[in-house]
Amino acid sequence: MSPGLFSPGEKSPGIIFPPVYWRPMRGRFIVFEGIDGSGKSSVSAKIEESLKAAGRRVLRTREPGGTAIGEKVRGVLLDPAHAEMLPWTELFLYMASRAQLVEQVIKPALAKGVDVLCDRYYYSTAAYQGAAGKIGIPVVLRLAQELARFQRPDLVLLFDVPPAVARRRAGDRRDRVESKGEAYQERVRRGFLTMAKADRRFRVLDASRPAEEVFEAARKAVDRVL
Repeated sequence: MSPGLFSPGEKSPGIIFPPVYWRPMRGRFIVFEGIDGSGKSSVSAKIEESLKAAGRRVLRTREPGGTAIGEKVRGVLLDPAHAEMLPWTELFLYMASRAQLVEQVIKPALAKGVDVLCDRYYYSTAAYQGAAGKIGIPVVLRLAQELARFQRPDLVLLFDVPPAVARRRAGDRRDRVESKGEAYQERVRRGFLTMAKADRRFRVLDASRPAEEVFEAARKAVDRVL
């Protein structure tokens, strides 16, 4: 305090500081994208293990799904019996599942300082329903980013691989989406690459390389945003 502020012998009033509340640093939100059979889910699982081993708190989830409501929507979307489902129907079902996941799981976890790893996000909807389903990538992104205002990721890892390679990896596994063929998957792939060129959050990984090399490249990209 400045000299002479109080008279001689006068006691200075006590200074009361407001309480300081500690808030955890926001967790990092990392999304794993790619066509079916690209290997993104396997790498996501290894990244989770690696981060936990390093002492970080991690939540791994998926789309569609991740909540009780979302898992029911997932069952409807991937059921081969629903072959007649239209792209617009798919779009709004995916968005409904996502809205529940973002508000119920993703945002609360990030606010607590937990890193969230998400297997697919609205970029998948833009690639599958937007590009391959011909709704349009801009339409899907506007719905997700401007209207629904879904949480933006810190990093999007795109596992790029030719559909023929992805199909060999997937083997006989076929849900409703995976059964649409290589031409469809190629349109999806091109949709992903189009978005990657326009969004700085993307890191494109050559997923046709050996699995360990792909994981190391993914881990280096993750380390840069932690």
